Amino acid sequence: MNTRWVFSLFVVLVLLLVAAGCTQPATPVATPVPTAVETIATATPAPVTTTLASSTPGPTQTLPGPWGIDVQVEGNGFSPDPQIITTVRGGRGYSVIPLIDVTVTRADGKVETGVIRKPLKIGDSVSLPVTNAMGNVNRVEVWATSPQGDKVKIFDDYVPFRTYN
Repeated sequence: MNTRWVFSLFVVLVLLLVAAGCTQPATPVATPVPTAVETIATATPAPVTTTLASSTPGPTQTLPGPWGIDVQVEGNGFSPDPQIITTVRGGRGYSVIPLIDVTVTRADGKVETGVIRKPLKIGDSVSLPVTNAMGNVNRVEVWATSPQGDKVKIFDDYVPFRTYN
């Protein structure tokens, strides 16, 4: 008689778990996919006055799964000619992303821009001049244009032209 009562209690608890939805599998987390970009050799500096709000990195987004693109942003570490290099590293969407815009806001207030256009290839890059001031003083923004024409900010951070390990 006691085992029947324990079994009934177990069945009731299982039914409560199912009714509560605790046995449903969690939805998988979407992983961003990298994409390649073509380099354009023109990088024209345009003097701009910056405000404190525009020099602070903001939030970024990821492109939907089939359009995901991966970019690498780093300094060249060469003090006589400091550069920030943005390179396409791949992704599922690099064959459909038409354009990647790169904007560098330098420590001296100047804004440098560059574009990588379709057809994108892994290894395509754009190099923009920056100041050789040490520390996190060069803000880099990378915008990818989706196939529908929407611009999505995929990178926004300070990038020093040189790092020490």
